[in-house]
Order: sequence, then C-alpha cells, then structure tokens
Amino acid sequence: MARLWTLCFALVIFVAPSLCAQSGATFYVSTSGSDSNNGSYTSPWLTIQHAANTVTAGATVYVEAGTYNESVNFPNSGTPSEPITFENYPGQTPTVDGTGVKCCTSNPPSSGNETQGLITIVNGSYITVSGFEIRNFTTSSAAPTPAGVWITGSGTGVQVLNNLVHNITTTSEKNGNAFGIAVYGTSSTPISNLTISGNQVYELKTGESESVNVDGNVTYFTISNNIVHDNDNIGIDAIGFEGVGPSGSDQARYGEISGNTVYNISAIHNAGEGDEYDADGLYCDGCEYVIFERNTVYKCDLNMEAASEHSGHDSSYVTIRNNVFYDANTVGISIGGYSNAVGGSDHVVIVNNALYNNNTKNQGAEFQIQYHSGSSSGNIFENNIVYAGKQNVWIYSYVKPTSSYPAPPATLNWNLYYSTAGYVQSTSIDWAGKYNYKTYADYQSGSGEDANSPNADPLFDDLTSTPPDLDIASNSPAVNAGSTNLTCSQGYCGCGSSIYGSVDYAGNPRVNGSGQINIGAYEQ
Repeated sequence: MARLWTLCFALVIFVAPSLCAQSGATFYVSTSGSDSNNGSYTSPWLTIQHAANTVTAGATVYVEAGTYNESVNFPNSGTPSEPITFENYPGQTPTVDGTGVKCCTSNPPSSGNETQGLITIVNGSYITVSGFEIRNFTTSSAAPTPAGVWITGSGTGVQVLNNLVHNITTTSEKNGNAFGIAVYGTSSTPISNLTISGNQVYELKTGESESVNVDGNVTYFTISNNIVHDNDNIGIDAIGFEGVGPSGSDQARYGEISGNTVYNISAIHNAGEGDEYDADGLYCDGCEYVIFERNTVYKCDLNMEAASEHSGHDSSYVTIRNNVFYDANTVGISIGGYSNAVGGSDHVVIVNNALYNNNTKNQGAEFQIQYHSGSSSGNIFENNIVYAGKQNVWIYSYVKPTSSYPAPPATLNWNLYYSTAGYVQSTSIDWAGKYNYKTYADYQSGSGEDANSPNADPLFDDLTSTPPDLDIASNSPAVNAGSTNLTCSQGYCGCGSSIYGSVDYAGNPRVNGSGQINIGAYEQ
C-alpha cells in the first residue's frame, strides 16, 4: 500500500493531479483532510464533492465519520466491471447534513426542475452510495424540493445501499414537496437496473410527495429490505403517467418491491393531502409489471394500493403476494381509482397475503375495490386470509355496475374470511354496491364469488404478541386449502416461474412437495 501512494506522489510531480484517480484505486475523505491532498489514507480529502469530481471508473472512496455540510453531485460514471463506489469507512458512519445548505440554488445540469438532493446523480451509471447518514435538508418555500437522494435523467447500475435518510422536510406542505429517496427517469433512455436496498427512511415531511419513489422511465429496479417509517405521506411508490418520462415510456415498470418494512405512514397532519387518512404504505400508482412481495406493512393509512391517479390509465400486471398487512388506519389492500374521473387497475393479482385488523379508524375495509377495476380487466383476489377487526368490514366494493363498468368488480376465490363477530349483513361485505346478502353463504351464491373460500378462524399463532404472529397452526383450515391454478401463461407476465412466488413470507418454499399450497402468507 505504501508503494501505491509513493507512485501517486511521483505522478503528481510530473502530470496532472487528477491522474491519481486511476482505475481501481482507493481514496479517503475525512473532516480533518484537505482538498489539496492526494486522497490517500494518510493525506485524505476534505469534501465528498471534491472526491466525486476527481475519481473515475473503478475507484472506491471511503468516507470517514464526521459531518459534511454539502450537497454532493456525482459527475462521473463507472462501468459494469469498474463501478465508482462511495461508502462509509468500515465501522464508521459519515453524515451528509443539509444544515446551512440552501436548497435548489444550484441545480445540476439537465435536472429539469427545482429538486436538489444531498446526494444527486444525474445521468449517472454504475455508482454506489452506501453507509451514509443523510439528514436535515429543508425548505420553507413551495417551489424548491429538497431530497435526501435524488437520481434523475437516465443511467444504469446505480445502487443506494444501507443509508439512514431522515429529516428531509418542506414546511410549505400544502403546495410543497420533499423526498427521502427519489428516482425520476426523464430521458428516452431509461434509468435501469437500479437497486435501493437496506436503507432506513424516516421522520420526513414530504407535502404532496413520497418517502421513496421511482417515477417515469425507470425499468428493472429493485427496492428491497428497506425500513420506511414515521413519515407523513406515501412510503414506497412506483409511479406512471405523471409526465416525468417521455410519452410511451412514462411508467415505472419491471420492478420488484420486496422484503421492506413500512409503518406509521399517515397524512392526517399533512395539509398537502388535506389532513386525511390517505397515505399508502406501498403504492403502485400507474406502474406496470411490478411485484410486491414479502413486505411487512402496518399502521399506514392504506397499507397497499394499486391504482392510477390519471384518467384513461391503469396500474397493470401487478402482483401482490406473500405479504403481511395489519392495523391499517383505513384499508389493508385497495385496487381501483378513488373516483370515476381517474384511472384504475387491470391484471392486478393479489395472492397469499395475510390481512389482519385493518380499518382501525372505521373508514375502509380489509379489501377495498374502487372505480375502473372490473373482473373483465383481470383483477384477481385469491388465497388470502382476511381477518377483520372490530369494524368487521371484510370487502368494500362500493361502485355499482354501469355499462362501462360491468360487475363483478374482481374475481375472488380460495380465500379465508373471519372476524370474531361473525358475518354481519350490510357490514361485512358490500359487493358492487349491494347490501342484500343476509349470510356469507348468500354472498357466495348471489355474487358467484368465493365458492371455495371458507368462513373460519385461521388459527393465527399469536395475536397478542407485538407484532402479531400471523403464521398459522398446523390444524388451521388454511393449511393446503389454497389454489395453484393461476399461471403466467394466462397473461400475468413479469411474475417469474410462478405467480405465487418461489418462497412464502418467511422464505420457506411456497408450494409443498405434493403441490399443495396454504391460504395466507405462510407455508408450514
């Protein structure tokens, strides 16, 4: 290692200093350094921005503990074999702090809007940012938008890993915006092969925007194993049709949102959302070919929603499987648009989820079906456990049939329904605006749905623990009672070899050796 730095020192004497940032080299940043140094371990740089300006493909930059009050733009890209990596020095946590950094006065080229990140990547590829605390970036004005991490334009192979992102805020929430981690694909060339994993994103005030999002022309992305909590708008969102990307490519698509834990997401004190319980934990707002699986979502306004806020457009070919959703303020899972003037859902398949005690504010249901989500559009609800709490609303499908919206609003079967109060007419199931099913059996025969769906106690392992254990006992009526009839060949593409997934919520094989499958999120 000493020989490497000796060689670099010799090169500085004879050629431009930037040539020290050669492929495969390792550099260091420290709050005790200087940007006139050579970036070695014994002579580190002072600012992350200087390192970003200097290094080229193949370089690794270790940033030591300390507070760095700067907004960092990454002008250089790596390659598939030689990425650029910025990460914490082992065992230490460097902090990029926006205190004193004025938001959005020096936007990077081609950003196309008034958004600025403490970490900003514009048209960058093969860049990894890992192990930072990113915090305290705020605005009191509606026009600028602060972000913890801001990725935009085009590019491939960017990774945002294992960071703490918090206290990114706008105090002008009625008309303002802020982001924790935001990705906007604005070019005809997509942002692709993106990974956002292992981050914790919390204590945000985002106004009309999201905690973590991918929007516009973003393809083949993975958002996994993040913890997103205690924010006042949407937790994780895959978005389309907002005019972010070019026409025909303005959708986040071919992605996986998996293994995340999302909780305490509510807009009840957010003027940008009308101070209502309308913030999703997980949201597909016009996304396409996206899988949501093995996520844990609780105490959000709506724990999961697949819809579209734009008329004439749908969320399409979305798979929601092997998740646990509980204690939502209003809704466990919702599909379809919130009004007839917006879009809806098509080919949304909801399989093998556990829903428990959602609708705690008595404003929704365990499973909600809204506008523009008819069964002719291929929406399916299958193999799910629905255990309603004291509000006792199992299914709320309030939109009455019309010539342009034929009933039934979705296809339901092989589910298990239960509540301690039992089935109650006019409360438990509102099917296509009808309240006339006196019993659960009347609902089955009258609607033609859920023919193979028992009304029985699923025998969850422990509802008194925190969190509740929604695995099932070996003698549960959900054991081996599910269906495996759906296949990708039926048009539900983008789901892998099986629409049910290869593993259950806990990571065990999804289908047992005899080809049977449980109802709910767990196998035995």
